[in-house]
Amino acid sequence: MSQPGRRAGSRGTGDHILIKGGKIVNDDQSFYADIYVEDGLIKQIGEHLIVPGGTRTIDAHGQLVVPGGIDVHTRLQAPAMGMSSADGFFQGTRAALAGGTTMIIDHVCPDAGSSLLAAYEQWRNHADSQACCDYSLSVDIPRWHESLREELEALVKDKGVNSFLVFMAYKDKLQCTDSQMYEIFCTIRDLGAIAQVHAENGDIIEEEQRRMLELGITGPEGHVLSRPEEVEAEAVFRAITIARQANCPLYVTKVMSRVAADVLAQAKRKGAVVYGEPITASLGTDGSHYWSKNWAKAAAFVTSPPVSPDPSTPDHLSTLLSSGDLQVTGSAHCAFTTAQKAVGKDNFTLIPEGTNGVEERMAIVWEKCVVPGKMDENDFVAVTSTNAAKIFNCYPRKGRVAVGADADLVLWNPKATKIISAKTHHSNVEYNIFEGTECHGAPTLVISQGRVVLEDGNLCVTQGSGRFIPRKTFPDFVYKRIKARNRLAEVHGVPRGMYDGPVHEVPPSVKAAAPRVAPCAGKAAAPPVRNLHQSGFSLSGSQADDHIARRTAQKIMAPPGGRSNITSLS
Repeated sequence: MSQPGRRAGSRGTGDHILIKGGKIVNDDQSFYADIYVEDGLIKQIGEHLIVPGGTRTIDAHGQLVVPGGIDVHTRLQAPAMGMSSADGFFQGTRAALAGGTTMIIDHVCPDAGSSLLAAYEQWRNHADSQACCDYSLSVDIPRWHESLREELEALVKDKGVNSFLVFMAYKDKLQCTDSQMYEIFCTIRDLGAIAQVHAENGDIIEEEQRRMLELGITGPEGHVLSRPEEVEAEAVFRAITIARQANCPLYVTKVMSRVAADVLAQAKRKGAVVYGEPITASLGTDGSHYWSKNWAKAAAFVTSPPVSPDPSTPDHLSTLLSSGDLQVTGSAHCAFTTAQKAVGKDNFTLIPEGTNGVEERMAIVWEKCVVPGKMDENDFVAVTSTNAAKIFNCYPRKGRVAVGADADLVLWNPKATKIISAKTHHSNVEYNIFEGTECHGAPTLVISQGRVVLEDGNLCVTQGSGRFIPRKTFPDFVYKRIKARNRLAEVHGVPRGMYDGPVHEVPPSVKAAAPRVAPCAGKAAAPPVRNLHQSGFSLSGSQADDHIARRTAQKIMAPPGGRSNITSLS
């Protein structure tokens, strides 16, 4: 078992580095200045800096100096039918650094019914010994039961986890019911964490999968045909509705289709505290490849929700990302080899789900959003690092070029050109779903923890050097609005006159069957209100207050609550 907090956030010695002449780019401003890095931290920013002898100077003229990317969604240890994904923590974080990403948030995938804490420790053991860059963890909730509440609290308070994901798909395996989601969201809100959701209608998908197989459709095209875009959009709408009722912040992972993105954007414009994560695949390619004659190529695209076959989807999602309707980019990197994918060669439902994207993410965002003029360099920083750091509460340590921040820096050359290819990528798979894509803009030098790890195309990484980054709860960027709404969330009954009319008799068994729903944990209980519908009158002649002595000739002028005319016929 790993020790809690082992190497969690501890700082390495790093190198002494002076970056001169570059244009520093944050999400809110750009300016020219030099940067001095020491002990893994940014120590000075300015002009004519005084630095110790032996400091290495890096010429950054003509380049942008941006915060290292944060990939908010990877699955580098994902289990699938007894297999693990081809890129473990070493290969996956190595590929991340090659693309300019210096921190990942990987998903812990516990088996249904197993301990979340045990799975967390298992992931820590793997990552601590393999990761080349800093990492943090989100925890999936495969099946809800009451005992998990204590585990969530322990993960939040003792283990530095502040985000949890629930599934609306994978029926009878991972899928949560709506009532379970509501209960989970209430718990997550009370803990000050972020509720994440994989949004697809699992019930419809199961029926459609059965129908495709009955029609004899067994190839990868069956995957996308059984998951029409509407099942994603419906689930997104439902998840937002449940989260709003629970007053819980919601983070929708893997936004893949136009209609789902539009549902999310509309809810955000109406004030919902919801964040959307398009991934490298949904921004950089389309699902027409599911119909490729090459089975292995088609299978390489199998992921859920599927890559949209609509060729206009990447442009639409990049537009929403550029306008702020979507806020963060992940990769959902979960790569499987062709041999692993071939487990489902006769049944598309058995194809392990996942695509590459951790290395290509930043270049794809630049190519699809900055090159066509949809966003500027500051927006690029926001969607590739800063927004993620703010949502998941590791800002400004991550996601900003500032004194005191971690020295995770990327020299980005907007004039560089690179063609993506499986022949040159750093993933352990034979196919790259972005094969042949030309990107204008690329990292030329990457600094992680104050050390140069990529220079002139050459990677120099150390296995196991990645640090676990714990994240605190109640991030202001997310919870300011939640707290304000919670103060306004109290509801009160309406004081009315007593109803003294006829009441239809119903069998006692019907009343006993009426639902009695316990209030959501953490919600402010409404103050007790006198029930004015209850009467002391009895048809037997006896009264509820017969034991109280009365004055003679006491006259009651009006019933409690005032005179009522709700049964008057006049």
